[in-house]
Amino acid sequence: MKYFLCFGSNLGNRRRNLHKALNLLENKGIHIIQTSSIYETQPVDLSSQAWFLNQVGEVKSGFNPEKLLSKVQEIETEMGRKPSIPKGPRIIDIDILMAEDRIIQTEDLKIPHPRLDKRNFVLFPFAEISPQTIHPVFKKTIRRLAQECTDQAVIQPYHPEQ
Repeated sequence: MKYFLCFGSNLGNRRRNLHKALNLLENKGIHIIQTSSIYETQPVDLSSQAWFLNQVGEVKSGFNPEKLLSKVQEIETEMGRKPSIPKGPRIIDIDILMAEDRIIQTEDLKIPHPRLDKRNFVLFPFAEISPQTIHPVFKKTIRRLAQECTDQAVIQPYHPEQ
């Protein structure tokens, strides 16, 4: 099954955290098809924290969505993510954005991600790698959702200092 995931980090070596998460996915049998560029993004909801690095990846896995969620949570724990204040700083955050055209609404898992259409830090990198993907609820392309998004949070290409 094909999935789209969003990766975010605003603690420690943010770039290394994104790369480590991708490597751990591969180690758990989740194949990385492609990834977007890395973007530096203004925090949303809790603005008094460091800016994030965000990236979207397209992956392929034989795991069902619930098992993929379990694997993603294992990676977050392995990387040192600890429970903190909601929307607060984190070493790594991995969200399942979409699982092909499936719609899942359980207590533990909501696919497509319920705020996908409201977040520049998700839509811009998603549109970079898969602009024609159709959101199964809104029936619009990711490119269209990015164009219509009213999120004013700053998102810029990440250029690490040399």
